[in-house]
Amino acid sequence: MILRLYTIGQKIVLRAEFCRSTSILFVLLLLVAGKVQAQQKVPVSIYSSEIHDTVQLNSLAEWEQYRWRLKRNMEAVMGPLPTRSDLPELDVEVVDTLHTSRYMRLNITFQAAPNERVPAYLYIPYRSSVTGKLPAMLALHPTGADGKKIVDGQGRKNRGYAKELAERGYIVIAPDYPSFGDLSDYDFENDRYQSGTMAAIFYHMRSVDLLTERRDVDADRIGVIGHSLGGHNAMFLGAFDERLQVVVSSCGWTQFEYYDIGEVAHERYGGRLGPFAQDRYMPLFREKYELDGDRVPVNYHEMIALLAPRGFFSNSPLNDSNFDVKGVIKGVSMAQDVFRFLKAEDMLQVRYPEAEHDFPTQIRREAYHFIDRMMNFVPADHELE
Repeated sequence: MILRLYTIGQKIVLRAEFCRSTSILFVLLLLVAGKVQAQQKVPVSIYSSEIHDTVQLNSLAEWEQYRWRLKRNMEAVMGPLPTRSDLPELDVEVVDTLHTSRYMRLNITFQAAPNERVPAYLYIPYRSSVTGKLPAMLALHPTGADGKKIVDGQGRKNRGYAKELAERGYIVIAPDYPSFGDLSDYDFENDRYQSGTMAAIFYHMRSVDLLTERRDVDADRIGVIGHSLGGHNAMFLGAFDERLQVVVSSCGWTQFEYYDIGEVAHERYGGRLGPFAQDRYMPLFREKYELDGDRVPVNYHEMIALLAPRGFFSNSPLNDSNFDVKGVIKGVSMAQDVFRFLKAEDMLQVRYPEAEHDFPTQIRREAYHFIDRMMNFVPADHELE
């Protein structure tokens, strides 16, 4: 831009003139500014299971408000999350200790609430860090009487992810789910929760509390991983607890309308949503919604959206007879817009291996690498066989 003086009659006029290159630059700046302004106004759309219609949100403020609504809808199905104010001391007690070449495993119990103690394995790697702090993971076990022992590698093959993450250098806590492991005698009828799912969410949040209180844990680098039962509970926990930076769900979910349990289970539990209606899971599916999926006000795509912009990795095998992969594909496509809106497209990752209800070695390896990236962590020199 050049300033020139001109005489017009008795007046002296200051006029700005643009050279060709400056004009082009100025036009480009206007275009970029217009594009940025347009991007800021691009809305995000998400299908609402509550009103059976698409909701359009035009700003981060509107999305934050809608997130609050989604959590309330989860509580409508699972029961209210108990208050986390005035929580008692965790009062950690060590039952026994196991030493391996890479870590120490403590068999512990801790106080979640008055008269409520949670048994768990706590893995402490021998590895140290420059800061004195390491990233940490919750490892939630699948359905099985052995509970936390399963993720310690004491059960079926491809389920020992608690032990494997500890070998990589993560501090890991693996609690028992109510009615499994050392909580096998859990009394659902006389507890204070409306569902076993909500009891587990509260216990898992207290597990996060335990990690954050440790001096050797980096409280800004905590995540959760689980298979099957542990897979969807990892998602539930991530939706309620924003301290978690990464969520890994293996064979843990499909959209409710795609959930198929087979003829025997249909007969035993009373329909497609029947297994979820057990006391150990979400009995309100039966008591409140009468197993009618159209009345349930939340679905998995909305829970995945609640995880954004944090990292979410799903292992969803093509031949999983528990969770139909078609419902996973649909749910992911319905949640992707939220990740795009928050500029976090690469934080949503899904793998579709040619496998059944399993967590194959190669996919676990990819999940661990995803966790490493989310945690900005270089693991110990240890790879899966």
